[in-house]
Amino acid sequence: MGIATDIILLVVAAFFCGLLMQRLKQPLILGYILAGVLLGPHTGGLTITEVHDIELLAEIGVGLLLFALGLEFSHKDLKPVKYIALLGTPLQIGLTLALGIGIGKMMGWDPKTSIWFGALISLSSTMVLLKTLMNQGWLGTLSSKVMIGMLIVQDLAVVPMLIILPLLNDPAAGFVSLGYAALKAALFLVGMFVLGAKLLPWLMRHIVKLGSRELFLLAIIAIGLGIGYATYLVGLSFAFGAFIAGMVLNESDYGHQALSDIIPLRDVFGLLFFASVGMLLDPRFFVNNFSTILLLVLVVSIGKGLIFSLISWMFRYGNVIPVAVGLGLFQVGEFSFVLARIGLGTGAIGHDFYNLVLTTAVLTMILTPMLSAQTDRLYTLKKRWFQKEPLESINFPEKGLSGHVLIAGGGRVGVQIAATLDRLALPFVIIELDQRRIDQAQNKGYAIVYGDASHEIVLAAASAATASLLVVTIPGIVVSQSIITHARRMNNSLEVVARLSDPEFLDIFNELDVTDLVYPELEAGLEMTRQALLALGIPVTEIQRQTETLRQEYFTSSMSRSKPYKTLSQFRSAEQQFDLQWVKIGSDCNLVGRAIGEAEIRKTTGVSVVGVLRGDNLEPNPGPGLVFQERDLVAIIGSCDARQAFQERFVPSERVSCQLAL
Repeated sequence: MGIATDIILLVVAAFFCGLLMQRLKQPLILGYILAGVLLGPHTGGLTITEVHDIELLAEIGVGLLLFALGLEFSHKDLKPVKYIALLGTPLQIGLTLALGIGIGKMMGWDPKTSIWFGALISLSSTMVLLKTLMNQGWLGTLSSKVMIGMLIVQDLAVVPMLIILPLLNDPAAGFVSLGYAALKAALFLVGMFVLGAKLLPWLMRHIVKLGSRELFLLAIIAIGLGIGYATYLVGLSFAFGAFIAGMVLNESDYGHQALSDIIPLRDVFGLLFFASVGMLLDPRFFVNNFSTILLLVLVVSIGKGLIFSLISWMFRYGNVIPVAVGLGLFQVGEFSFVLARIGLGTGAIGHDFYNLVLTTAVLTMILTPMLSAQTDRLYTLKKRWFQKEPLESINFPEKGLSGHVLIAGGGRVGVQIAATLDRLALPFVIIELDQRRIDQAQNKGYAIVYGDASHEIVLAAASAATASLLVVTIPGIVVSQSIITHARRMNNSLEVVARLSDPEFLDIFNELDVTDLVYPELEAGLEMTRQALLALGIPVTEIQRQTETLRQEYFTSSMSRSKPYKTLSQFRSAEQQFDLQWVKIGSDCNLVGRAIGEAEIRKTTGVSVVGVLRGDNLEPNPGPGLVFQERDLVAIIGSCDARQAFQERFVPSERVSCQLAL
């Protein structure tokens, strides 16, 4: 079966290795790399026969990953990091190049080889970093935007490197080719953002009108990979073209659906990429050159990490960001493999050096998820050694806050909560990193702390020690867990309402003693059930019985271990048992012309009339002498049985002109 057999072996091996890593609480990408090592050409037993074909398929994975990144990464997101991306990245490449040359002299390499080594280690891995950020729940934070912005510029820098490095002996020809490549890149960007911004949304609108989900999926794949391939044909980076295509499509109305559809395909091809990385690792070469490889991994990782941290600090990114950037971008990237192959093909570097660079790169990739996970711990040490840095706060009261609500996350949910609290004149503060959301909240006059709520210094700036309630709207379990843990450490009496993204995380929230949980999928399903039954003419009391039964069954089966959700269920059940309902009085309703006292509503049904809306006038708590009129809206309150009795006595179900209204 050829390559089909290879893919089957890789997928099966990746599944079991990924399962092992999951048990060990390690990132899945380490399992994929391990699968590649086990099935690679340098290991005995089952071996992949078409290694080169797998590597070609892996390039599609890189393209799809960058395309998906573009779909979630608007060009507006680059504004807060444009200076460090456009100015800091070239500086980082230059400093890392100097580091590589210094390492080359230390190792006794010739100048040309040292320059090649510096260029190869100057690039970081977009694929590894994005997967790491996704697994850790850090995607979308300011530190992640800094890293992604610098990676984008690094990907652009691959093009001049591909031209200059093979032509070190003929600099004049190299600069001519470099200028030509810069011109092509500029024309491509202008074409995509001027013409593509109009053409792609127009094309997607026509695809959507056809009503075929398959065609929609094929269209977004064709756009991402097709534009990437077009940039490859003109001498630019395939992955760069796919990323720009995603950014342009993100500005249309179909960006979210396109991202949702492309994710499964992205993950499958991403598996092939990480497996292909593992195939490059030769265990025998690693054993024979263990001391040299270990030295290079240590020097490159520490040196490169310090360079990234220093540049972040130079561009005035404080708090956790220099630590996160240093631990996130210290690895050697996948484009270094491409450059190394070119160097090997042109005779600029030898086979031993080639294997040395690849092994070093693979090991730094493997270390990335583990070291990046230590960001919080290193940041805590940093705070002990250095003076705390001030955080930016907006619309914050000069006298501070006490007894207020902390809203972790200023997205749609967070802003809705803030709007309600604002109308009730209750004090609150939003903690947010996204600049667009901060601008929106600032325009509304809300108090904001600019920072990541998963860090103690940010919570301290938001006066978590004196807050009465913490509302976590962020769905990521890793970030939510960190926020609640740090907040409770500062204020152990703090009440917490959190968003539950998956019932699998109930045990974690139970251990954190969360006050209440909200599971959006369950609430949406119950509300849709309610609306569907209303459309079918089912009485409101029966609808409430059915939806409450569904809720109780779900709690019992899926959430029986959850104290917060069981408590919330009891409150909601009691609330619905005594819910306020509105009755519309029609012309043939037997309440028309009768007074409240005459109808003996409370005596005969147990329902209390608490209000009557007549036109634009509301009569609260009406007396027994109030006479009902046609078109009145009557507010009643009572148990489900009482409201059922009211309906049977005064609102016969066969009379459609007199019905309960939500």
